[in-house]
Amino acid sequence: MIQTTLLSHACLLFQSKETNVLTDPVFFDPHWEDINVLCPKRKLDIEKLPRIDILNISHRHQDHFDIRTLAYIKDSTILASDAVILAPKDDILLEVLKALEFDNVQVVGDFEPMKIRDLTLTPTPSLNQDGWPEHGLVVSDGDVTIWNQVDTVVSPEIIQYMHKLCGRVDFAHLRFMPLLEGNFAHHKSLNLPFEEYSSFLKVANAVAPKFAVPGSAAFRYTDEYGFLNQYSFPTTPDGFLKDLKDFCPAIGSSTFFSGDVAKISRDGTEVIRQGSDFVSVVEDDSVLVEFKPVMEVKPIHTRTTSVEQKAEEKRLVKEFIEKRLLSVLKQTKVISVWEHWKTTYQLEVFEDERHGDIWSIDFGSSEPQIVAGRLERINIYEGISYSELAALIQQKTCWDFVGASAQYRTFNNIYRVEKGKFEYFPNEKKFPHPLTEAFPSNKEMDREKFMKDVRKWKGKAFSH
Repeated sequence: MIQTTLLSHACLLFQSKETNVLTDPVFFDPHWEDINVLCPKRKLDIEKLPRIDILNISHRHQDHFDIRTLAYIKDSTILASDAVILAPKDDILLEVLKALEFDNVQVVGDFEPMKIRDLTLTPTPSLNQDGWPEHGLVVSDGDVTIWNQVDTVVSPEIIQYMHKLCGRVDFAHLRFMPLLEGNFAHHKSLNLPFEEYSSFLKVANAVAPKFAVPGSAAFRYTDEYGFLNQYSFPTTPDGFLKDLKDFCPAIGSSTFFSGDVAKISRDGTEVIRQGSDFVSVVEDDSVLVEFKPVMEVKPIHTRTTSVEQKAEEKRLVKEFIEKRLLSVLKQTKVISVWEHWKTTYQLEVFEDERHGDIWSIDFGSSEPQIVAGRLERINIYEGISYSELAALIQQKTCWDFVGASAQYRTFNNIYRVEKGKFEYFPNEKKFPHPLTEAFPSNKEMDREKFMKDVRKWKGKAFSH
C-alpha cells in the first residue's frame, strides 16, 4: 500500500512502509517571481512533516523548483541524513542545487528505474519544447503502481513503454489544465485550446489507470495581478473530471486538494478528504480563478513608488531607447526580417495607468530611425512599464516576471503591400519582437533568475 498526500500544486508526499518521497516542494507564498499563490488557500504545518528519504525535482519551472523552499529544506531537519535528491540532467538546475549545498544528488534518466529502499522509482520522459528536461515519475512498491504525470507531454509510444516496464497503473495524477499564461499579454487566443485539452483525455484513456485525480494546477495570481486569473485557467478540476467520466467511464476519479490523502492498495483507492494532520485547505478561493476572459483589465503602470527612482528610471529608459535601442536591433539576426516585411514598430512605455511615452521605427525605410510619437500604422506593438524596462536594461529582472505579470503586452499585424501584391505573415507563426530580441530570454537570463533567489534565500530561509 502507498499513501499519497497533496501538499500544494505539484508537491506530493508518497509514503510506503519504509520510505517517504517528496516531490516539487513549494511551502511558501508568494512564489514564481512573487506573482503566484497557492489556490485553494492552504495551511501547512512544516514541523509535522515526516522525515523525507527522497526529494524529487521534476523540472526547473519555478512552481516546481522553488528556491526559497529548497533553501528552507536544506537548513532544516526535514531530510533524512542519507536522503537522495533526484534531479534531471539540467545544468542550471544542478548548479543551483550545488550552490544550495545539497548532497547526494542523483541525476535521473528517462525510463531508468531506481530501487531505493522498498520503492522502485522510474522517471518518465516528456516531449516538451522548453529546451530542458522534465520528468514524470512512476512510484511502485511491488503491490501498487502510481504515475505522477506532472507537466510532461507524452505520446502513445511513451505510454506503451511505460506499461511494458511498469505494468498497470493503479493511481495517476494527471495533467488537466491547458494553462493560458501569457496569452493575454501576447494577444493570443483565449479560447480553450481544444487539441491540447483533448490530448489530456486521450492520455488518460491510453494510460487507463484504475483511479485518477487532476494534478499540477493549484495556484492563482496574487491580488496585484488578480485580473489575470480570469484569463489563464480555462477549465476546473470538476469540469475535467466530468469530461473524464464521459470519455473514459471505466476510470475511477476524484478531486484532490491540499490535505487530501489517497490510500492505494491492491483492493483499490480510498480518498480521505482533508485526512492529513499537517496540511489542510483553509479557504476555498477557487472562485477567483473562474475563467471569464472578457472582464476588466488592469492597465500597465510603473511599480516604482519613489519619486526620485521614477525619475532615474525614466532617464535610463529614454537614454536607452533614443541612443542605443536601434543599434542593438541592427545587430540582431532578425533585422532583415523586419526590413523584409517593411515593419512599422511602436514602443509605448508607461509611467502610470493613463500616460505612456511613445517611440516608433519604420523598418521599411531606407534608413530606419527612432522617432518620438506615432507613425501611420502599427505592425508590431510593445507596451511596457518604465519600472520593468529599466530593470531589463539593468539586468535585474527576467521575462518570467515581466511577461507573466502582464507588465509587458504586445500584438502584431504583419503584412506588406507592393504593386498589385498583398502578402501577410501567418498569425499562427511566431514573429520576432524588438524588446524580446534586445533582451533575449536565454540561458544566462534563466540562470541569473535562479541564482538571484539563491543569494536571497540561502542560509536565510528561517529568518523570513
